[in-house]
Amino acid sequence: MSVDVRLIAIADPAVLGGRDLVDAARRAQRGGATMVQLRMKHASTGEIFQMARRLVEELTIPVYVNDRADVALAAGASGVHLGVEDLPPAAVRSFAPEGFRIGISVGSEDEVRLMGGAPADYWSIGSVFRTSTKPDAGEPIGIEGFRRVARWAPAGTPLVAIGGIDPSNAAEVVRAGADGVAVIRAVFAASDVEGAARRIREAVDRELERRRSG
Repeated sequence: MSVDVRLIAIADPAVLGGRDLVDAARRAQRGGATMVQLRMKHASTGEIFQMARRLVEELTIPVYVNDRADVALAAGASGVHLGVEDLPPAAVRSFAPEGFRIGISVGSEDEVRLMGGAPADYWSIGSVFRTSTKPDAGEPIGIEGFRRVARWAPAGTPLVAIGGIDPSNAAEVVRAGADGVAVIRAVFAASDVEGAARRIREAVDRELERRRSG
């Protein structure tokens, strides 16, 4: 069964301004998020585990944990999201149970090679546009960069655009070949999380429908 990547809401307490992460994730789900990805870069293993467990218990959409396959498995999450500095996808496949999902982040052809060809359930490609969430992300790759990296993906792999995505450019990345978008700040830094998620999801859905109808 394919992963629904139309709107990956990346829940990061760093952008919530003290608001409750689980409540914000619920609001994102109501707005149309198809997956929640937990990102807690400066938290302890125990803190990440406890938050992942809460999300799994409270949400009806899949929950993924960034970077930590061990925590994702222990918390009963649907999958893990890996970067080039994490365990290779093939290594995670060697111990994860059947049905456990793996998403990866790649931003260049070199990173695809570092990921060992990246046999994954979806590819998150970017940063497409400039973003303040990842100041170490380097220069954005733009729409053409997204297309270049996407060509390396195995046929049928769902493609996700990440980095600076908001309601104004979500349709543009879908036109470039993305099957969905991953968003942090445009959803979780918004005063109306549900409304922000809904606007992005509607933009993605409209463009996907145009693609299907030819």
